[in-house]
Amino acid sequence: MAVETAFAKINLALHVRRREDDGYHAIETLFAFAEDGDRLSLTDRPGLQLTGPFAGALSEGDNLVTRAAEAFAAMTDRPTESGFLLDKRLPVAAGIGGGSADAAAALRLLCSHYAIDPGEERVRTMAARLGADVPACLVSRPVRGEKRGDSLIPLEGVPSGQALLLVNPMRPLATGPVFAHWDGVDRGPLDGGDPIEAARKGRNDLEPPAIAILPIIGEILTLLAAQDGVLLARMSGSGATCFALFDHEASREAAANAIARQHPDWWLMRTRLR
Repeated sequence: MAVETAFAKINLALHVRRREDDGYHAIETLFAFAEDGDRLSLTDRPGLQLTGPFAGALSEGDNLVTRAAEAFAAMTDRPTESGFLLDKRLPVAAGIGGGSADAAAALRLLCSHYAIDPGEERVRTMAARLGADVPACLVSRPVRGEKRGDSLIPLEGVPSGQALLLVNPMRPLATGPVFAHWDGVDRGPLDGGDPIEAARKGRNDLEPPAIAILPIIGEILTLLAAQDGVLLARMSGSGATCFALFDHEASREAAANAIARQHPDWWLMRTRLR
């Protein structure tokens, strides 16, 4: 049974530049990915089966995995006879690309099964139609995203293996309302050069509107920033998940243990950058 990890996505920085006439927003972002995430398997049973701690938040009938399979079938002009088993380990509506990563994992599985290069232009175009984050999740390696976030430039200098902690308050936060609360002010471009330095100098322009909707995000960010060994603490995407990069895994473990004791109802993932 072929298996793919739907790697959790983080935005090291996310600058919103403007709202386009079509309703989408032009952004500049630095995508990076955790070593861990959901697990998606290709099976002989048609349809989608769900398991895992967050399976109850999804529908087996209509989600991004089934949409990806339908889009792939239309692209190749052949019915997809296989099905999927999704072990849903990431919270939904959490800013870490769960649905997009699941769709990308489905495309990688199907491309492998049918001996198609996932880097083909037709596959990338299909991924972009499924969602703005899906092309980056299809690659699941550090990239700079521009336009809607789906115009990708490879990034060098993101340290693979860097200790990473993800924290979510177990409160879903939809993307649409967060973008709707953005104040419309262009605060300037994202720097080029070293991506970690650019991230430190940068920001996530969706943090203020997300905190206005869900103030606990501000509490998480303050708590993460106060931990020993933190190199960068930020909200990912449109929230509500926040992350911190640490100098060492021991620092991450100490922080995770302390936060878990204070907030046992929060979701934490101890991982590393891919």
